[in-house]
Amino acid sequence: MFSSFLGRFSRDIGIDLGTANTLVYVKDKGIVVNEPSVVAINTRTDQIVAVGDEAKKMIGKTPGHIVASRPLVGGVISDFEVTEKMLKYFIDRVHRETYAISPRPRVVIGIPLDVTEVERKAVEDAALSAGAREVLLIEEPMAAALGARLPVREATGQMILDIGGGTTEIAVISLGGVVMSRSLRMAGDDMTESIIQFVRDNFNLLLGERSAEEIKIKLGSAVPLDSPLEMRVRGRDLMTGLPREVVVNDTQVRESLQKMMKLMVENIKSTIENTPPELVADIYERGILVSGGGSLLRGLDKLLAGELAIPIQVVDDPLTTVVRGTGIILEDIAGMRDLLLPSTYRT
Repeated sequence: MFSSFLGRFSRDIGIDLGTANTLVYVKDKGIVVNEPSVVAINTRTDQIVAVGDEAKKMIGKTPGHIVASRPLVGGVISDFEVTEKMLKYFIDRVHRETYAISPRPRVVIGIPLDVTEVERKAVEDAALSAGAREVLLIEEPMAAALGARLPVREATGQMILDIGGGTTEIAVISLGGVVMSRSLRMAGDDMTESIIQFVRDNFNLLLGERSAEEIKIKLGSAVPLDSPLEMRVRGRDLMTGLPREVVVNDTQVRESLQKMMKLMVENIKSTIENTPPELVADIYERGILVSGGGSLLRGLDKLLAGELAIPIQVVDDPLTTVVRGTGIILEDIAGMRDLLLPSTYRT
């Protein structure tokens, strides 16, 4: 009863709780938070030092008593307490301009397809402990389909590929449900790791995560580029232990990502092979929609279209597709409940 009373002064929010970034959508306001899923904590006082962009800048640069870490790995919670603190920080931040002393919002959260019941419960518990009065869960591909304004309730096949930071979700949707799917614990972060490994193996140079991510953004591509690109990167020489600078080009970066691209294509093909023929016919006609930060890799749509012989379309503003889907749920929770996952608290 008291929680429901406090809920009147709270803003219902939708959250894309991603491995790399957390986005928050507020009902009637839109997206108000888009920051890295990184938290810096002072282990001496157990207090949060920074969250989001400020915390990300601290990775690899903190003294011993400050730990900057990502509380989510592969799309699921790996550090419950830090995730709870991060969610509480974002919930409080959303309510700073309101008169809510103790905000108790209703929260819609997008989660990966293949999470276990224990992992789902961890998300619910973290959000409830952070101050939510009710937690509603939706599968990320369904949220992405809603965010892309696909007619998910129609009796036609809609295929969506959502490439996030920690997971790649492949799903065929029809009549308001996921008919066929695959969830790969392989996405944007693995691209970054592949670049680190490639530079290590070929240049004997150890790069930091931020440097490798910069290479991915500036040079990364899935197909050969019209104009060659290159950039200088600095790291630690593995032989001498001293700083060293090398020049990396787009061909080398593409080579480092080749294995991942091949694996992604194989899994999309496998998903289509196991999809009912009538839905495959719809997919061939309508094409595949690609969302998530990984879809921003240059030429990914061309690579997929060439390998699959199916039209590929990258959604507008792919980074925010999932959180926009949670926003659509917030606008009509009663009418959208059939698209949500059942709560782990229900018997």
